[in-house]
Amino acid sequence: MSEVMEMGKENANIRDNHRRQLAAKFELQRKLYKALANDTTLPNDVREANRIKLSKLPRNSSFTRIRNRCVFTGRPRGIVTLFRMSRIVFRELASKKLLDGVQKASW
Repeated sequence: MSEVMEMGKENANIRDNHRRQLAAKFELQRKLYKALANDTTLPNDVREANRIKLSKLPRNSSFTRIRNRCVFTGRPRGIVTLFRMSRIVFRELASKKLLDGVQKASW
């Protein structure tokens, strides 16, 4: 059972990484088509053509499809953005002093 769960987490990280790569690849095209589609000074047929081009881009190339996940466990919630790891893994590594520049607060 744990092997199946582990494989699911790995697949989730692979999917998320693929989405990140697609988003980076199509970022300029997506911004261009979106700007031209939303420009009210252009004729409607030009705007509509850019809306169609925008819809033809891969769905996973949108930045809203990207989900922050822990690089160690694949956990989708409670992510420390700076380190891209979950709060649980972050706390474990920080307690073991394995993260440079991070130490438990004491005053």
